[in-house]
Amino acid sequence: MSIPQQRLLHCMKKSHKKGIPILSFYSGGGFLDMGFESAGFEIVWTNEIDATFATFHEAGITSWRKSRGNGIEAEIFNKNSIAKIDPDDIIREAFKGHAPQRFGIIGGPPCQDFSINGSRKGFRGSRGRLTRLFIDKIVDLKPTFFVMENVKGLLKHETHLMKLLQGVKADYDFDYKTLNAIDFGVPQFRERVFFIGIRKSTRPKEGKYRPRLPKNWFTWPLNNTYNGAFNRFDWPSASKFGGKIKRPEGVPLKLCVKKCLVPDSQFKSVPNADEFFNLYGKARRKQIKEGETNRPSFKRLHRFKYSPTACYGNNEVHLHPYKNRRISVREALRIQGVSDRYILPSDGELLLTKKFKMIGNGVPVPLAKAVAASVYKCLETRERLIKKKKA
Repeated sequence: MSIPQQRLLHCMKKSHKKGIPILSFYSGGGFLDMGFESAGFEIVWTNEIDATFATFHEAGITSWRKSRGNGIEAEIFNKNSIAKIDPDDIIREAFKGHAPQRFGIIGGPPCQDFSINGSRKGFRGSRGRLTRLFIDKIVDLKPTFFVMENVKGLLKHETHLMKLLQGVKADYDFDYKTLNAIDFGVPQFRERVFFIGIRKSTRPKEGKYRPRLPKNWFTWPLNNTYNGAFNRFDWPSASKFGGKIKRPEGVPLKLCVKKCLVPDSQFKSVPNADEFFNLYGKARRKQIKEGETNRPSFKRLHRFKYSPTACYGNNEVHLHPYKNRRISVREALRIQGVSDRYILPSDGELLLTKKFKMIGNGVPVPLAKAVAASVYKCLETRERLIKKKKA
């Protein structure tokens, strides 16, 4: 048996003891995976076609797991395109050919074709077709539940999307909602839509039939501490670059970019803290105010405000609030709610573009964990009801 197979077998044994196993598609850096693992699930199979992202995933998740006392090394088990992966191969790779009674599928198909800043080709685009393929895998694999994350722009194609989902709606209780990362303690305004399906067979019948569920039946996560943060707090306006600023009264520090910044003195002690792109035209950039984020490019963050959506395409990484540079890899990771114990390999500037792109593609970990916890609670509640009915 190869070392990867030994790791997988060990992971499978541990996962069936500790939590519900998960198949992760479009795994990227593993931010969604971290949220689900933190909520009590076990990732037993991963898929990522980008070789560099796969390397980052394995390094980052392994270091994060070890910091939590979990010695299982992370691995991307399948690096093929989802279009070329046979469902039987997935079951064989993940479960040795026999799917367990309960398992889930999670993933965030690439969203550029639905993004307001992307091509807007929708399901006609090559990335848009990956959403359809993800839904096809759900139909083929028949998991106990699934979670799909995407940009809000996907809902502009709601009619087409619902047609694609007809294949799952017959067997799954289905719901979806747009959630904002800032409402879950993340210093970032990031709205994403989450689609959740849980097999109807997981809830008991009443007589011969299962009752019809009301619309919006799923109990979505809610963080009362930060809920409605965008309109709830008195956020500061833009200020002259380099000036002294006080935090506005009532604004939680946890939702401020300042909490994510790494002092120069810690560059060598904090992993990935000294990795950032060179800033050209520095003299001109000093004219950009702190908190001036309504620009098409060179957006400068405000230390006492949340970051706009972290989406770092074409090396357009946000500017540091009060230093004339772009933010670093570690600062971007913190803005995504990623632990400092998630460590990426330092291989020079050539991989910086890939690092920032991977970070920008991810789901903020606290938001992922909140969604995962709600799914877990729903599954456990349904299992108790089934047992109660049988008793």
